[in-house]
Amino acid sequence: MDQLLNDFSPGLFVMQAVILLILILLMKKFAWKPILNSLDEREQGIQGALDAAEKARLEMKNLQADNEKALQEARIERDAMLKDAREIRTKMIAEAEDDAKEQASKIIAQAQEAIEAEKRAAVAELKNQVAVLSLEIAEKVVKDELSDKNKQMQYVEKMLQDANLN
Repeated sequence: MDQLLNDFSPGLFVMQAVILLILILLMKKFAWKPILNSLDEREQGIQGALDAAEKARLEMKNLQADNEKALQEARIERDAMLKDAREIRTKMIAEAEDDAKEQASKIIAQAQEAIEAEKRAAVAELKNQVAVLSLEIAEKVVKDELSDKNKQMQYVEKMLQDANLN
């Protein structure tokens, strides 16, 4: 250390100090500003990327919430559509059953009317046949009764007696 103090030269020291100051000023003017600017730009870029990442995270969260909401709404709409479809199906089945019952009632009523008409026709035909048979039998009996003169006279007398009594 003694050696350093012995070799000390004030002119050299001033010259070195001036060179150091010039070097610091040149460094400040040409090197520090670009370095600090690039560091600031880098810091802003990193902050921008962090902000963008946070924004993207929030957007993803919002999109996920929107997707859940849309999915829930779709489920509700699907359930409503299924319920409507079931109601329509039930209504259609009920209407078809009512129509079938109505048709069956009409067919049964028509069949009963047809049976009643056939029954009336059969009864009328039976009455006609009975009347015809009765007339034929009466005709044969009367012919048989009136074929003999004695029987005719007895019949006339009987009718006169009946007429007198009345």
